[in-house]
Amino acid sequence: MFPHEEKLIRERLKREPNELEWAMLEVMWSEHASYKSSRPWLKLLPTDNEHVVLGPGEDAGIVKFDDETWIAVGIESHNHPSAVEPYGGAATGVGGIVRDILCMGARPIALLDPIRFGPLEKERNRYLFEYVVKGIADYGNRIGVPTVGGETEFDESLDSYTLVNVACVGIIRPEHLVHSYVTEAGLKLILVGNRTGRDGIHGVTFASEELSENAEEEDRSAVQIPDPFTEKLLIEATLETVYTGKVKALKDLGGGGLTCAASEMAGKKGFGAVIYADRVPLREPGMTPTEVMISESQERMLFAVKPEDVEEIGRIFDKYELEWTVVGETIEEPRFVVYWKGEKVADLPIELLTEVPTIEWELKPYSAEGPVETPDVPFERAFDLVWGSPNILSKRWVWEQYDHEVQGRTVLKPGRDAAVLKINDEYGLAFVADGNPNHSYLNPYHGAMGAVAEVVRNLVSVGAEPLALVDNLNFASPERPEVYWSFAETVRGLADAARAFGLAYVSGNVSFYNEVVDRPIKPTPVVAGLGKVKLEAIPNGGFEEGLLIGVVGLTKPELGGSELFARLGVEGGLAPRVNLEEEKANANGVLEAIRRGLVRAVHDVSRGGLAVALTEMALNGVGFTADLSKVPSEITNPIEVAFSESHSRYIVAFLEENLEELKSLFKHFAIIGRAEGSDAVFLWNGQELLKKPVSELRAVHESLPRLLGEEE
Repeated sequence: MFPHEEKLIRERLKREPNELEWAMLEVMWSEHASYKSSRPWLKLLPTDNEHVVLGPGEDAGIVKFDDETWIAVGIESHNHPSAVEPYGGAATGVGGIVRDILCMGARPIALLDPIRFGPLEKERNRYLFEYVVKGIADYGNRIGVPTVGGETEFDESLDSYTLVNVACVGIIRPEHLVHSYVTEAGLKLILVGNRTGRDGIHGVTFASEELSENAEEEDRSAVQIPDPFTEKLLIEATLETVYTGKVKALKDLGGGGLTCAASEMAGKKGFGAVIYADRVPLREPGMTPTEVMISESQERMLFAVKPEDVEEIGRIFDKYELEWTVVGETIEEPRFVVYWKGEKVADLPIELLTEVPTIEWELKPYSAEGPVETPDVPFERAFDLVWGSPNILSKRWVWEQYDHEVQGRTVLKPGRDAAVLKINDEYGLAFVADGNPNHSYLNPYHGAMGAVAEVVRNLVSVGAEPLALVDNLNFASPERPEVYWSFAETVRGLADAARAFGLAYVSGNVSFYNEVVDRPIKPTPVVAGLGKVKLEAIPNGGFEEGLLIGVVGLTKPELGGSELFARLGVEGGLAPRVNLEEEKANANGVLEAIRRGLVRAVHDVSRGGLAVALTEMALNGVGFTADLSKVPSEITNPIEVAFSESHSRYIVAFLEENLEELKSLFKHFAIIGRAEGSDAVFLWNGQELLKKPVSELRAVHESLPRLLGEEE
């Protein structure tokens, strides 16, 4: 909390807050809980379209799938905790987002895990990587919620740090929607789940400041302890209580603990709350009221029910052997009052906790782009560098640790452009997350637009009509003028791209202060998207013998922020620009081609460019011969054509008889080759640039375990 904020609190209270009141205010006025630096900019984001049932403002957003089915979706970060204690931090990140979905009345059905680390050459980064994955795997597997996709990337700016973002979707019938706020006084507040301990105390304030070099020792107590078995019981018990229709409001106890959950639940519509903190079941002896009120112990939920329904709801908790207690009630007066053993120990106007003034920091534009000569490097060396990059290698080592098929809904599994979950006999839900910090560092505005565009392309590539978006914005300290400017530019880019596609953000998360001792991360917006797909119309992701190969979209000399430049150590260049009209037209064209049955396989072109996209399709099928000189482009350099990461592009494989009808759907379209044989063959004006057996390429692609020192 800043000195001017402390002064403002004293002026508004007309007195000095006591120790407990200061602790609660510090939690609620933290960046992580209040969004005080980001709120002014987040208002730019579109939050409504024909698919949105409930936009931002509660624990998760709600999207209409059909008349009988809604989808709850949310995304959260657990960066600082995972950097300090990777197993517990990542596991409790999963637990928290699952409860966010659960407290809307929805059954959690799938997770995504966009995760990022420093270079794997360093032992500390390998440790963080291995234990973050283990934390996500153990928690998700034990609660029976599949992790069906995500991203795993590595970058120098994350050395000794990690970004752990987790998205979750749940399924809900319209009549079961529960809000996170009360609309009446006199309701009883029931705390259910794990006992409250000293873990996670000051978790949100710790997440609102940069880490020190000694964070692993100093901040470990701020990381919560995971208990997936209690979470599984909470899922089933919560849904059973929701189905009674007698739950009036429901909140997860995440960041800020009981203080945050109770004050937000009561205060959103102008009511107040009384909390009897000494009734809270404790895990440790001698805890103070301050520790009880701000502990972030996991696997706890807060229910608001009418007094006459407490016994019925309690019987459900008893059935699942979950400890529960009435810890308070809602009141008409908009105050937040805490009692401890009969004594009033805190009494604050509730708006002082829930209505935190915004802060707007200085904006200082920067430019990381600049003219760069494309290095004169042999094609085969360029290909080997990019194909062997940890960012391009298969992440099978990661997702094979996850039970991605539990619940039996997973139609498209990890490794494709997007996951697809079966919702009914006819339709599935596509779910994907994307971001490119290298592009965003060079140009935050176009990097953000590119994240949205890539999400749309990935949804479209599996035949899905995009429905809605959520965003997780990972940045360094907003007190740095260049960081705050990059954040503002990012939000502008996210807003403009979403509007162009007619999409809305239904939920999101902002994570600032991602830096370790003056080493700020790159701007890292992550966008997750939902789409609706006809199950029988999902195209393949790999080549079939004899099909023609076509490229949709225009390739431009945009190697700035590319995987090739990263591997060659080249900084600067021009980051890919998003042409929104072309992006939208190509997405619509590909969807139409899929609907008409004109294409057998589709894959979007993104990180690594055409060379990587073509080779990935060969791994999922047969080999190919492709002449890069035929790619729609004004480039005369095969390296730039192969590795440019221009947007708006897809690779399609199709029968020759569909060529003319397919061409009519696109402004920029060309046949570049044919799927055939067992080799990947790249040509330029008919001359061979590279020929490699697909089996050899597959062996390289599956070599991530070697970088971790493991046998394959």
